[in-house]
Amino acid sequence: MFRLTTRFPNVGMPGIIAVLVLTSALALGACGRDQTETSPQAPQAPTAETAKETPTRETPQVPSPEPFVDVSETPASVQIALDAGDDELTTVDVVKLLTPSIVQIVTESLSMGLFNQPIPSRGVGTGVIIDTRGHIMTNNHVIAGARRITATLANGESFPVEVIGGDFQTDLAVVRIDASDLQPAKLGISSELEVGEDVIAIGHALGLAGGPTVSKGVVSALGRSIDTDAQNTIVELIQTDAEINPGNSGGALVNNAAEVVGINTAIIQSARGIGFAINIDDAKVVVQQLIDKGYVERGFIGISPVNVTPGLAERFGFAVKEGIIVTRVISGTAAAREGIRVEDIIVQLGDTPIRNTGELSKFLISHLPGETVDVVFYRGQDRIEIEITLGGRP
Repeated sequence: MFRLTTRFPNVGMPGIIAVLVLTSALALGACGRDQTETSPQAPQAPTAETAKETPTRETPQVPSPEPFVDVSETPASVQIALDAGDDELTTVDVVKLLTPSIVQIVTESLSMGLFNQPIPSRGVGTGVIIDTRGHIMTNNHVIAGARRITATLANGESFPVEVIGGDFQTDLAVVRIDASDLQPAKLGISSELEVGEDVIAIGHALGLAGGPTVSKGVVSALGRSIDTDAQNTIVELIQTDAEINPGNSGGALVNNAAEVVGINTAIIQSARGIGFAINIDDAKVVVQQLIDKGYVERGFIGISPVNVTPGLAERFGFAVKEGIIVTRVISGTAAAREGIRVEDIIVQLGDTPIRNTGELSKFLISHLPGETVDVVFYRGQDRIEIEITLGGRP
């Protein structure tokens, strides 16, 4: 789960930027970097992240010499079951079909003890096999900072993991194992989901022995957003009441046709029956870039952003209640050349409203370096519109 509670001291607008940055430290809870420490005194690994408790892309497909999901690779038994089920399988059928595609991910890292001694700690998460080449999709926070990663298949075989790439902004990562006879999961289309539709969560909750844990629920809402910190928002999430617990991070949210429609990523720890999954349509785009390049290419404006909140807007008299505050302008970038300043509030790029950093990230994935876009922002109470040419991230 992501949780963040921020209280601002009595500071003026010039000091708000430093306060926002200083208060963005996170601590992962139930669906975060799922730590099971080997020592009772061991602190959590310093790379853990969280998000606050308030829940509230057409993105270009990157060409690849081989798609990461190929239906022809699916074993004949799986395809026969899908055909026989008329796209509607029982929960038992879905679990039988998906279990071979779900892996347990165990991470090892080091944290420092009270007397500066290294203390090993262990994390448990989940991954989804997406092709026969050994690529596995998971959450970035599951693998971030790990010194050693192991993936265990449903048949009990374990393999060392190679990290292909991770993306903090979308909380997605791809790792790879060198294994044969893998059964990739079939990826669905999350844009076709409807509120109230049945879904099943499959993952290695709590790192329990004996295979993945299964829970069932419905799509509770679509298009949710959560803040992982003051500077990052994940958008277009699927909300579900299917139980998600520590260890489920990176696991599959699937429909009744045994198709993965989401990647479980977060819960609200103080609530019951509120979990979130990254929608698979957006995940496909990010994962393909990670496989092809090892990173996600985005257009680059040249700023460091922080989300506007209604509370900040009221306290400091902002002209708008949503948008992103510019906390830094990087020298030599498009923002610097076109005169964007610290404390400007960006509210629109092209024809797209920009209400948080997640929407900024999604826009920039689909608008690459070299493209020219209009930027609408507020400076104080004045609305300003300029045109900039996006660059590439240094």
